[in-house]
Amino acid sequence: MTLSDRLAPEAGRLRLGDELSVNRLGFGTMQLPGPGSFGPSDDHAGALAMLRRAVELGVNYLDTSDFYGPHVANDLIREALHPYPDDLVIGTKIGVVRDRWGDFVPAGAPDQLRRQVQENLRRLGRDRLELVYLRVGGDGLLRPGDVRFSESFAMMVRLRDEGLIGAVGLSGVTVRQLDQARATIPIAAVQNRFHLLDRECHDVLRRCVEEDIAFVPYFPLGAGMLGARHGRPPLPLGPDFSAAQRRTVDGVADRHGVTRAQIAIAWLLAHSPTMLVIPGTSSVRHLEENMAAARLRLTPADLAALDALA
Repeated sequence: MTLSDRLAPEAGRLRLGDELSVNRLGFGTMQLPGPGSFGPSDDHAGALAMLRRAVELGVNYLDTSDFYGPHVANDLIREALHPYPDDLVIGTKIGVVRDRWGDFVPAGAPDQLRRQVQENLRRLGRDRLELVYLRVGGDGLLRPGDVRFSESFAMMVRLRDEGLIGAVGLSGVTVRQLDQARATIPIAAVQNRFHLLDRECHDVLRRCVEEDIAFVPYFPLGAGMLGARHGRPPLPLGPDFSAAQRRTVDGVADRHGVTRAQIAIAWLLAHSPTMLVIPGTSSVRHLEENMAAARLRLTPADLAALDALA
């Protein structure tokens, strides 16, 4: 694979609100800090190389947050890529902080959200954040905080009106929360947990398709489960990967001569035209494999077998 192989554009493009347009295959930065996305990177130079290689491969959407590390992912992005390419969109999330043990803690009070936006701006070296997601606990992974969703979202609107953020997104939301937000301002993107074996948020995806809102599945590889043929063990998230499911995924992968992870990415891209897929990794080799999934075309029989897994 040469430096001229710009693979990400082959996945097609997707609009994020009225102003932004990105390739449908991006890069998630959650694995760049230390284990559990907490603490400094185990390989600082390697993390910088990973970000630069992603851009070389045509990635123009990076998904990050200042609570990755905390601060580590954003600092790496700035060090690796600033001054940023003109077409690069950086989407970040607020509404969460880390405690001393690395746990994710809800932080959706208006003053907390403003501080988090300011910290993202400072760390990334931006005057304005192009896309900011409000992270809430509607999908059950993050425990709900004490602040009402309406109060937190009102602050998102205020920050947008002040020009500190551009497009507004939501993460970890229910259909009801999405509809509540849409009644106030347009929503550019929704980021919920969704992958080949976990489709509990399909009702949210369906609403996004109906309303032409980008859907960004986080943990698109099942937090490593769907790439566990090689690499580190997966996190205990989502349903168990049964022997029967494993045989199905491996059978499709073997027919195409690719990895499980590539099958999972190709399935997401084929599952809905509103999908923006952001696989993360700490390996340049796996990054290149993941980007090559943009060229993979699953057959109708492949899709039927994979659709039936969950």
